[in-house]
Amino acid sequence: MCNTDCCSNPKGKAGTKTAINSTDSSDIIPTPESLLYPYEVIEEIADFITKGSGMRPKIGIICGSGLGSLADIIQDPKIFEYEKIPNFPVSTVEGHAGRLVVGTLEGATVMAMQGRFHFYEGYPLAKCSMPVRVMKLCGVEYLFATNAAGGINPRFAVGDIMLMHDHVNMLGFAGNSPLQGPNDPRFGPRFPALVNSYNKDLINKAIEIGKAMGIESNIHVGVYSCLGGPNYETIAELKALRMMGVDAVGMSTVHEVITARHCDMKVFAFSLITNKCATEYSDKKDDEANHDEVMAVAKNRQKACCELVSRLIREIHMASA
Repeated sequence: MCNTDCCSNPKGKAGTKTAINSTDSSDIIPTPESLLYPYEVIEEIADFITKGSGMRPKIGIICGSGLGSLADIIQDPKIFEYEKIPNFPVSTVEGHAGRLVVGTLEGATVMAMQGRFHFYEGYPLAKCSMPVRVMKLCGVEYLFATNAAGGINPRFAVGDIMLMHDHVNMLGFAGNSPLQGPNDPRFGPRFPALVNSYNKDLINKAIEIGKAMGIESNIHVGVYSCLGGPNYETIAELKALRMMGVDAVGMSTVHEVITARHCDMKVFAFSLITNKCATEYSDKKDDEANHDEVMAVAKNRQKACCELVSRLIREIHMASA
């Protein structure tokens, strides 16, 4: 939170002791999300990473819950612990290692986040998606975002992969956006269009790769929705989402995609279906989602997910060579 004297405080934006102890609530206003990480701070973080790694990556990867092995296949890695990166948040969720890995994969220079930041951890959406802007200033042109999600579509089975071709932004319905506040045109326009957020060419290439891998029956194309969490959804909520055309639901990714498209990055995203969502009332405990199940399924499908990502990166690299 800021107070009205915050930005004029010679000691910085933290505010004075008098301001913090003020009992006049009318002096306190929310800090706009876009001002939490201004361009200069993002630039400082990006410079730290590019100078420390000696590389300017072209592809950025965000590893979802239990999918951190995507970063483990990167060759000649330069590893940055989140806590050692200036002004960087720290991931607090099991299955998110909290490391940034820069190196090469299938000939392409990449950077991967082993651990993302979630709204339910107490972070504002601008902070959750801030690493995407860091990637942009590091030189990234393509964002690969992965997540573990619950399958709402009855055709989906546990272990399937859903290639995202659209999303329903439930947090946005509530007025939350990583782009709230003054817009910096150095990142992108005030009103970005999201009609074609997910790159169709990459989706089609991923489908072809799935066929070559022999897993075409386990690959679907669908609509994802992000809810705030950390609780899993009620049956009534799941039924409402299905009526809206949502195929899979999770607690991440959408705000990262919004941020990536705002700064004109090409996006490819997929959900690993780690549980089937219960859409009928039952007393069975087996119908309840749990994080252990999510982690177990992700572990079992790591090899297929890694191969899909690797082959798609190879296609991008060969096309640009």
